[in-house]
Amino acid sequence: MSLIRQIRLLLLGVVLLAIAGGVTVNLLSARDALQTQLRLKNSDNAQSLALALSQQHGEAQLMELLMAAQFDTGFYRRVKLVRPDGAVAFERSGPSTPTAAPDWFANLLAIESEPGIAQVSDGWRALGHLEVVSHVSYAYDDLWHGGLRAAGWMAVVGIAAALLAGVAVQRIRRPLDATVEQAQALVDGRYITVEEPRIQELQRLVAAMNGMVQRMRKLFEAQTAQAEALRRQAHADALTGVAHRAHFMERLQALLRREDGADAGLVLVRLSKLAEVNLSLGRETTDRALIALANTLQAYPEHAPDCFVGRLNGSDFALALPAAGMAAETAESIAAALRSSLPTLGPALQAHLGAVELPRDTGIGALMAQADLALARAESRGPFAVEVANEAPANGAATGERAWRAQIVGAISDGHHARLVEFPVVERKGALSHLECPLRLQLAADGPFEPAARWLPLAARARLTGQVDSHAVKLALAAISRDGRPRGVNIAAASLADGAFAAHLRHVLHDAPRLQHKLWLEVAESAAVEQFELVQEFGRLVRPLGVRFGLEHAGQRLSQIERLFELGLDYVKLDAALCAGVAANAVAREFVRTTTALLHALSVQVQAEGVIEDDDAQALWACGIDAITGPWARLAG
Repeated sequence: MSLIRQIRLLLLGVVLLAIAGGVTVNLLSARDALQTQLRLKNSDNAQSLALALSQQHGEAQLMELLMAAQFDTGFYRRVKLVRPDGAVAFERSGPSTPTAAPDWFANLLAIESEPGIAQVSDGWRALGHLEVVSHVSYAYDDLWHGGLRAAGWMAVVGIAAALLAGVAVQRIRRPLDATVEQAQALVDGRYITVEEPRIQELQRLVAAMNGMVQRMRKLFEAQTAQAEALRRQAHADALTGVAHRAHFMERLQALLRREDGADAGLVLVRLSKLAEVNLSLGRETTDRALIALANTLQAYPEHAPDCFVGRLNGSDFALALPAAGMAAETAESIAAALRSSLPTLGPALQAHLGAVELPRDTGIGALMAQADLALARAESRGPFAVEVANEAPANGAATGERAWRAQIVGAISDGHHARLVEFPVVERKGALSHLECPLRLQLAADGPFEPAARWLPLAARARLTGQVDSHAVKLALAAISRDGRPRGVNIAAASLADGAFAAHLRHVLHDAPRLQHKLWLEVAESAAVEQFELVQEFGRLVRPLGVRFGLEHAGQRLSQIERLFELGLDYVKLDAALCAGVAANAVAREFVRTTTALLHALSVQVQAEGVIEDDDAQALWACGIDAITGPWARLAG
């Protein structure tokens, strides 16, 4: 039983006891007063009647007439005259009159009518003594009605006291509920503080809880900073802070391999004749030039978060672009920026740029060869020259946006042109956690079912992601109802800002109350960084319904989510680029271990994406990863 309920029952008991005690004391006092009044009345009436009888000089008939007249008034139960020798000279008695008070009340509070006794005489001659006993029914009536009035007033006072007590209890309950919510938030991995109440005892409790939350938040922030430092150490170039070659290539490979990835672009930048520059200008100036070049490239990820930069070797840098058709324009923009900044550090500093589009169907080796060829052609042209290996039109340009919109709407409207593919997410002992289910659409009659990489950018441009994601959720729920296996669906960032999508999703989930706990919904880490409030609100929408909610492609920018503990996540999927090669990289393993421990402290499950090698899988299990997906998981399953 809760403390508040115990307090309420205690207050109710006290109020009822006070009412019962007050009514009882009132009734007992009233009964004693009525008995005293009856005794005095009987005595007074006996004295008055005896005086009248004494004035009749012993005339029996007159005396009987007076006593009969007195009895007939109806207020007396008995009038009796006893002679000196003990013989009864006159006696009149009658039954008790009915009362308004119930019998149990009369039995419980019995009222005694003590007889009034007076001497009757004729001068010095004693004629006997007179006994007068009044009826008690009137006293019972007065006592009953008085008791009802007292009980009514006591009830009014009790109700008022109960209302005041309720207000006081509510005043106590609010800070207690806030403290309980705060404690539950800690269990859920969220750090919230509450306002200190005015109640002194609760104020100390809340202050202690707030202090503990602040300390845990600082500890979490310290762990986050440590994890970010390990990430930089494991995956970043020590001088410039951008990704080193191995990690850049892993991220590029993961981008092109992702189900929801798109055609991309790549820009290579080379600081020309680095060895000669180092000899002529010195190591310090050369390092400043390399840092300036890296900072110029880093400006693009700051405005387009899906971009990323890497240092491929001493003089070569690369910028990966998240969309097709942007490589040439971006390369020209970078060249202009370097043309104005590098010569200020030294006249010998020059750069050359090569750009290439990255279709998903081409191997990464061939793409890098094309980029290197473009870079070589740029070097032959002169300082800050730009060469583009090939220029692929943006996806959908040939067909037209209107036609693409019609194809996407047609595919999700017809149940036969949209399907979910299934990739297992397995736990440590091989049990199935859930199935990742990306959506594929058949956009052309008798055509293939296309991955999201082909149509998602166009769906986002046409504001169709909400409709597409709603359809994917319905397909997942239908599949769950068929075989009972949990399934996960990715939600596009653009859908989070669509109010119609949220309303429709709530309706869809309410229509499947027994399937909600087997549905996993996830959004990209970039959405949590850029649209924190929308992601938080989406979690508040789906989690109370039993849906699992998490982040995918996470880890690169996890430290940038300032209030990660307030998202209310159930799980996080570490990006494939962070999980690749961890078996051979001790620092990368330590980063994964630290990040996993950090997320476990928030009661968040940690999963690894895109795992290929068995050695990496075993290393990830050793780091505390809860589940793995990717080619290794498909083979293990």
